[in-house]
Amino acid sequence: MHSNNDSRISITLADEAATIALAQRFAAQLKPGMIIYLHGDLGAGKTTLVRALLYALGYSGRVKSPTYTLVEPYHVAGLDLRHFDLYRLHNEQEWESAGFRDEFNGSSIFFIEWPERALGLIPEADVEITLEILAQGREANINANTKMGNQCLEQL
Repeated sequence: MHSNNDSRISITLADEAATIALAQRFAAQLKPGMIIYLHGDLGAGKTTLVRALLYALGYSGRVKSPTYTLVEPYHVAGLDLRHFDLYRLHNEQEWESAGFRDEFNGSSIFFIEWPERALGLIPEADVEITLEILAQGREANINANTKMGNQCLEQL
């Protein structure tokens, strides 16, 4: 793990096992109301990371990409989580008609893939994770944007 400052860390993920290990450490830091943006190209491992986080919390069901449903809700370890994939979101009207604004209630935890498709519509991220595909494995760059996000990164 490489640290540039208190609010940013970079981690090389050699394989899926390394992604799962990161997810396990990250899952232990999740708090209600937390918003996590997930950035990365198609196939970078955003859904794999969310799946590993949910399993680390004790979820045992199927975790699928919300590409077509746009959001998948989960309840595990006493937490309400929402996994958004906004890749197919085209405009603000789609966001409003889906009623997603009501989801942000301050008590659920949000994982949002492709957040740039809804900038100005969704709250600021506490933590942003960018997954970059390398020749071997992935690079995870994790940035904290809020006090809650900084507390999370300090514990990783």
